[in-house]
Amino acid sequence: MVTNQLRIIGGQWRGRKLRFADGEGLRPTTDRIRETLFNWLQGIIEGARCLDLYAGSGALGLEALSRGAGEVVFWEKNPKAVHALRENLALLKAGQAELVQTNSLQALQGPARPFDLVFVDPPFGRERLQPSLDLLASGGWLAPGARIYIEHASKGEGFELPPGWELLRSKQAGQVAYHLAKNTAGT
Repeated sequence: MVTNQLRIIGGQWRGRKLRFADGEGLRPTTDRIRETLFNWLQGIIEGARCLDLYAGSGALGLEALSRGAGEVVFWEKNPKAVHALRENLALLKAGQAELVQTNSLQALQGPARPFDLVFVDPPFGRERLQPSLDLLASGGWLAPGARIYIEHASKGEGFELPPGWELLRSKQAGQVAYHLAKNTAGT
């Protein structure tokens, strides 16, 4: 049952409120964090190819589309979240979006296509962050100069940047730590 709500905070759909499904571990990135993140991404979001690795509510990918991303691929495993996200994409007439119901860690081990921006915000406490980063770095998923957004619980979860990545920004808001890294390999 769809009961939760998120708000698009910028771009063509600014102010739109969308419903998303309840689900274990589903916690959309807050408005405050999204505002900071997309301020960091000014100048590179327009026309970017994006991958929302653990899409959940779709808050990050939808915000990217609203702000002019050229394409967003949403990966999500939870059937209820996929259903709600499919409805929201149809409501917004987001033709530049692709929604795939998949296990992100398994999908990262398959054939790759490079993205300019990847959102890595796995469910907290499930030990998916580091394997996701390592697979992104080694699997051909990142275009030269790609940005990688990383979100995790501020306590108990850490990560190491893969070789060839540079940490550009880091912040913390309550129980959430978030970072922006850059793929410097091939640049």
